[in-house]
Amino acid sequence: MPDYFGKDVPKLGFGLMRLPKKGVGKDIEQFKTMVDMFLDAGFTYFDTAYVYTGSEAATKKALVDRYPRDAYTLCSKLNAHMLSPTERAAKRQLSTSLKRTGAEYFDYYLLHAMMKKTYRKYDDYHIWDFVKEKKAKGLIKYFGFSFHSGPELLDQILTEHPEVDLVQLQINYEDWENPKEHARENYEVARKHGKSIVVMEPVKGGSLADPPEEVKKLFKAYASDMSYASWAIRFCASLDGVITVLSGMSNVEQMADNISFMKDFKPLNEEEQEIIRKAQRIIGNSATVPCTACHYCTDGCPVGIDIPGIFSAMNKQLGNGQMDEAKAAYFEAAPEGRWASDCIGCGQCESACPQSLKIIDGLKQAAEMFEIKE
Repeated sequence: MPDYFGKDVPKLGFGLMRLPKKGVGKDIEQFKTMVDMFLDAGFTYFDTAYVYTGSEAATKKALVDRYPRDAYTLCSKLNAHMLSPTERAAKRQLSTSLKRTGAEYFDYYLLHAMMKKTYRKYDDYHIWDFVKEKKAKGLIKYFGFSFHSGPELLDQILTEHPEVDLVQLQINYEDWENPKEHARENYEVARKHGKSIVVMEPVKGGSLADPPEEVKKLFKAYASDMSYASWAIRFCASLDGVITVLSGMSNVEQMADNISFMKDFKPLNEEEQEIIRKAQRIIGNSATVPCTACHYCTDGCPVGIDIPGIFSAMNKQLGNGQMDEAKAAYFEAAPEGRWASDCIGCGQCESACPQSLKIIDGLKQAAEMFEIKE
């Protein structure tokens, strides 16, 4: 693998958006164990963000306070459009994130969630110049942006800002040729501009860890001991120019599984690539909801509806035909008062969704699917 940043970057990154939970907070002790496992296996890349509730503070406790600064690399992000009503507030996120993590500097710093409806905020707030200034001062080693839109906008941004070091893209084998998600096209644009790529959502919010039954049979027939998630992560890690693939591991078991196939990473061979192509054709006919469980939609929901949890329950039926399991999952995710039918249609969720999902329609479908009508 080319040495993009003065040192090799291990192919597996630890995404810190879906940390293990304990009660209403983070399970710090389990998180510490996962950090130890990750570093002991030779991996170093940790990815958090200002808007990941509790993540930066937990990272300080589990990682920064327990290891020397040169033992790991840390990425955080500045979000100029979700919680930043002013330029000053947006720029203050860097100092806040440094204080929360105690990290002294960030190895990687990203402008968060570039989309058509948000990217101009970074221009309006002069954030590009801000991060270049902080890079010159050593508070940031490398900077780039995470992206949730199409190839035309990506090409425009990279043309306007050739100084960026890396791009974080949403890539997974299900969406590789999906015309709505533009995974392959975005990848090709980034490579055309010579940018290194960090992959997010390789398992698509966990949905590819539990793919449709036909895909499961296909994978198991080739290698019964390989997890479904391993296919998804290795697909992304096999792409040229990808420096690391972020996996949002939520427990020790997921960490152990990821380490098992990424510690001595081997790119997909041609036979495995053909199996992936078959899986893509199968999933192309799926009616599942393409939710990645990022939870951006839930932060401002006035009703407190667990939208990703409801969509995950729907997918058990839509993808695998598991109606009993789907019903059980629905009522676990949607206690009384926060059912899908309690949605008031305010549209806040749809404006926040990086996937541009028709969430209100999806909740109506969930209500029809699961809720008993008098």
